[in-house]
Order: sequence, then structure tokens, then C-alpha cells
Amino acid sequence: MPIDLLPQFIRTNYEVHEWRHATAILRNDLPREWDDVVSVLMGFRLRKNAILTPGGRKSPIAEELDSGFLSRGWIAKTFHTGIVVDGSERENPTHEIDCYRNRVALEVEWNNKDPFYDRDLNNFRVLFDLGAISLGIIITRADDLQKVFDELGKGKSYGASTTHMSRLLPRIQGGGGGGCPILVFGIKTDLYLEDE
Repeated sequence: MPIDLLPQFIRTNYEVHEWRHATAILRNDLPREWDDVVSVLMGFRLRKNAILTPGGRKSPIAEELDSGFLSRGWIAKTFHTGIVVDGSERENPTHEIDCYRNRVALEVEWNNKDPFYDRDLNNFRVLFDLGAISLGIIITRADDLQKVFDELGKGKSYGASTTHMSRLLPRIQGGGGGGCPILVFGIKTDLYLEDE
């Protein structure tokens, strides 16, 4: 199974799902980006103080993951796309991708409202269909983290309508990403550290 190409540490500490051979595409066609994804995921730890620190626009957890990629040369990227029909052009805007490099689009969805998944998957679908990306990656949280949030008194902040794996998988399985190869990583309790 292609997911077996990932290091054991990642398969143990993240809930991993893929569609349309995303793992093989990333590893074989985009080895530098593969190395970056593996390095960032292997270096990440979910720290108690990061969960307890209130987020603003972005939580400390999403910031840490984003900065891991940005420090390796990935960029936040907006594509300018349009549709031309009989000579009449109209814009078809996409939203900014959190981290992008060499045809790989990566989104970090830590604790947003779950419709953000629809936005990400639609973006992956459009950009893949236009030949702008080869695959999409989403890093989110596994459902088993809810127990940690409840124990820390943050359970309401990380509620049922926020971004976590069981809200993402039905959207992908229902075709939300179209033909785009997709790789998904859910941060599990195995990565949690009590570090106060």
C-alpha cells in the first residue's frame, strides 16, 4: 500500500489517508517536497501550551506547521485564474494556499469551521483541473484529540463543527476534491506533550 512508503513514525503518530496515488506521486515525482513533508511531520509535537494559548487569526499550532514549510522555501500562494467563454473572460478566483511549492498545495486546518474543508477541496479540484497542481495535502487533527481538549477544559473550543478528520473524510469520499490526488494527515494524541 502506498502509505507504507511513509516512515513508521508518521504512520504511527498521524492518521493518514490518500486518494488517487498521492503518496506515490509525492515520493516519486516530487522528492524534495516529499522530504519536506516528512521532515516537518516528524519534527512536529503538539504541546499543551500551544493548545491553551488563544489563537488570533491563526493558532500557534497552525503557525508552527506553516513556518516549518515556509522555512524550507514553500510560500503562501494565490493563483489568478479565469474562464473564457466566446471571448468573454470572467475571473474564477481561488483562495490563498497556506503552503505551496513545485505543484504541491498544502493546507493546515487546525481549528476552523468545517466548511473550510469544502473551500480547500474545491481549490484543489480547480487547480488540479487547470494543471496548476499535482496534488493537495491537508494537515488537520485526528478525532482522538478531543479527549485531550476535554481534559484541558478546551472541549467547547474544539467542537463537533470544527475541522477534524471525521468532518473531512466524507467530503473527500463524496468527491469534493474531484480528480485531484489528495494526502491527508491527522495529528493524533501520540504527538501530545505536557510541557508546562
